[in-house]
Amino acid sequence: MNAHLKTFLISAATSISLLVAYHMAFYERQIVELENDFARLVARTESVQLSDDEDYTSSTLPNDFILPASKARKAVVGIKAIQIKGKNWRTEKYSRTNGSGVILSSNGYIVTNYHVVEDADNIEARLDNKREYKCKVVGYDRSTDLALLKIDAEDLSYLELGNSDSLNVGQWVLAIGNPFKLSSSVTAGIVSAKGREINIFDRQGVESFIQTDAAINPGNSGGALINTQGKVIGINTAILTYGGKYEGFSFAIPSSIVRKVVNDIREYGSVQRAWLGIGIEDIDEGIAKKMKLSYVSGVVVTLVEKDGAAKESDIKSSDVIISMAGKPTNTKSDFLEIISQYSPGQEIDIILMRKGKRLVKNITLRNQLNTTDLIGVRKDEILSDLGFELRDLSSNEKDRLSTRGAMVVSIMKDSKIDQTNMEPGFIITTMNGTEVTNVSELIERIKTKDGQIQLKGFYENYPNEYLHEFYK
Repeated sequence: MNAHLKTFLISAATSISLLVAYHMAFYERQIVELENDFARLVARTESVQLSDDEDYTSSTLPNDFILPASKARKAVVGIKAIQIKGKNWRTEKYSRTNGSGVILSSNGYIVTNYHVVEDADNIEARLDNKREYKCKVVGYDRSTDLALLKIDAEDLSYLELGNSDSLNVGQWVLAIGNPFKLSSSVTAGIVSAKGREINIFDRQGVESFIQTDAAINPGNSGGALINTQGKVIGINTAILTYGGKYEGFSFAIPSSIVRKVVNDIREYGSVQRAWLGIGIEDIDEGIAKKMKLSYVSGVVVTLVEKDGAAKESDIKSSDVIISMAGKPTNTKSDFLEIISQYSPGQEIDIILMRKGKRLVKNITLRNQLNTTDLIGVRKDEILSDLGFELRDLSSNEKDRLSTRGAMVVSIMKDSKIDQTNMEPGFIITTMNGTEVTNVSELIERIKTKDGQIQLKGFYENYPNEYLHEFYK
């Protein structure tokens, strides 16, 4: 071989070997650096704790949704609610509503929207395994459009309520329900906004919705909105649409509100709602200029009720509330969501601005009766069969009226109680001549009594005694 050619080949081989070695070393270094960068990113993200039970990393890092979807589908049920409209000797007229529900316990407690089961005569739940169960209404809350149902079953798959306060705009979420009777359908999206008010409830309603772009359609109402951990962070409730179908916006009740409503219904039979005794409005540009504020945020107090918790704590009209219980109240929705998580008798700190000065007020919350009592509205099955709801008298009522007894809260149309001409507000003091001191006592007596039942009592604004009779 020519000496020059041999030298050239050796030089070329050496150069190629060096080049390959350099690229391999550089490539491996790049991989190590990328892995280290990712590890640092994960470590840095995991260090940002947003709540006691959830963190940003486990909730929001992109991945597939197979595991959370598989877990959630087993615990989301189809709800069929039938209302009898009328019947004759040949046919029966009825209306049917289809929706979704979420199993919250292994023994069959299910949360759904109140509007799904409203005025229903018969409610059924269809599980993911196609088994069907009759549902009993444990209780409901019109103000949040939530209802709690119970089925007679054990060892069910269920979902845990997560912490909706830890949600961030842009976070992945899944909506699971039964749109158009398509059972266990899963759609994905992100959190588009928080604290949305869309004016679908009356003035007493609590609106602070999670807005997402996960597809929601008729039949999804009452279904689960979950994070990528498979925890419920909302109950799907509404869409904004012009055509009646999904158009890119869906809204869910935050789990922070759901948890309070469900726990109260299970323990007391109704929601123990806290009241401050004030009226509020969002601050807009016009109000900010009028009040000479340097910011357009917070809620302004427009009215203070006489003898309420706010009045007692020296909150005044035109005060601007900027924080409550350590959380900012940038909007009316923020305010309503925060206070909806508290009960009468609990204390919270409120930070407000008054004529440029920052003030801190510690307030003991009250109920609608302006007391700190926890008063449950009983909706036991035997009461529903008769057609009324009852509650115990508050401590103030007992002192003011010098009596004990059971207060009639509401009466169902065309029920046995309705046919006696009894009205809400009637205070039952005796049953068949025996004194009644509370609702539990009355219920036990009704259960063991057959035949005629006589309920004697009075109305607060009418001093006369009234007698209402019916047959069980």
